[in-house]
Amino acid sequence: MDHLQSMRVFQCVVDEGGFAAAARTMDLTPAVVTRLIQDLEQSLGVRLLHRTTRKMSLTQAGEGYLSRLRLILSEIEEAEEQVRAHSSEISGNLRVTTTSLVAVNLLAPCVADFQRRYPEVQVEIHTSDHPAQELHHFDLSIVGQDDQLDADAVVRPVLVMNYVLCGSVPYLQTHGIPEVPEDLSRHRMVRLRPPGTRLHAITLTNPAEDDRRIDVEPGWSVMSNDDETAYQAALAGAGLTLLPDLALTARAHGGQLRRVLAPWVSVDGLRLVATMPSRRFLPLRTRAFLEFFVQHVRKVAAMQSQAVT
Repeated sequence: MDHLQSMRVFQCVVDEGGFAAAARTMDLTPAVVTRLIQDLEQSLGVRLLHRTTRKMSLTQAGEGYLSRLRLILSEIEEAEEQVRAHSSEISGNLRVTTTSLVAVNLLAPCVADFQRRYPEVQVEIHTSDHPAQELHHFDLSIVGQDDQLDADAVVRPVLVMNYVLCGSVPYLQTHGIPEVPEDLSRHRMVRLRPPGTRLHAITLTNPAEDDRRIDVEPGWSVMSNDDETAYQAALAGAGLTLLPDLALTARAHGGQLRRVLAPWVSVDGLRLVATMPSRRFLPLRTRAFLEFFVQHVRKVAAMQSQAVT
């Protein structure tokens, strides 16, 4: 039995929530995954998993074994990365989780350029409403700083994004362009409401007027808990919406959306951070991608002055 492979398969089965999903992730057949788990349990003399036709769960012995196993496999990966570092080879599978809005507007556009520089790295992008809560399944998580983060996570600031008001060109042609915040009372809004939160007034601030603030409560036509859904609704003309300025910059050049009420911005900015599991030695592929992503995002930020307003 390949004991190390069996250990890795066991960890993957737990992380992926099943044998079939683990088989797909590790490019193995379900039969091989099943056999490796059975061989591991037989060699240890204990059952690690409760398995039924409907669900799978860890036994008490499995929970204790997995906790120690993660540390061992992490040490092995770090040792392998240190060896690769001497040859300057950057390769392997990199798993990243973030929200759909960040993935579509910032993450996906830089992946192709990254892989042209590092062709041996495969990037798997996973979108989630709560990426911070899934960090232990991934190498890297791009989240808002206000998200609940693990106490032992490594956190690196990326950028602060302002939420700005924007609308589709057809919507603005039909309903007019607001000139002052008070005009929003005549407009419909596409609102974003994350799970577990209540809809509240929008507080706008004007950096050109000593950060003067004003509260507005426009009516809403569409509400969603998903950034990308809200964006698509606004793009279709359902109403004005608040969108991170970098996301608007990434898409405004195609003439799809137009910013309104500049330089007013929402006081609720988004502090974007990259989080990684706590490790003494960060894998080369993770470090390379993180540096590349940060540079990409800051380059997009530099384009804001050229964005359509």
